[in-house]
Amino acid sequence: MYNLFSQGGPLFMGILTLILLSLLALFVRAIVKKGDEKQLSKSVQWLKAIGTLGLVVGILGQLIGLFSAFSVIEASNGMSLGILAGGLKVSLITTLYGVLIYLIYLLCSMVLRRIK
Repeated sequence: MYNLFSQGGPLFMGILTLILLSLLALFVRAIVKKGDEKQLSKSVQWLKAIGTLGLVVGILGQLIGLFSAFSVIEASNGMSLGILAGGLKVSLITTLYGVLIYLIYLLCSMVLRRIK
């Protein structure tokens, strides 16, 4: 797991981890203070914003990774397909993490809506 984290790049993977931790903290806070319906509705809105932010940051990380990979490919005159496939695979790591964060948001949102 640490290998995937380091391959995905410390900047975007670190930002995504902070987003995930904020999402989980907000979810736990909403569960603890479940009595107020207005507060619960606000928490669901915040969860949606944070979950979507995780997805968008993951996609942004992939696009920046692809741009860097294509720049290197352009600079070198010959590239093997194995190296190209490896670069494309690494660029997908941040997107997968962002989608995972979004799925966690969906699960948390379903749980909170059941509590209402």
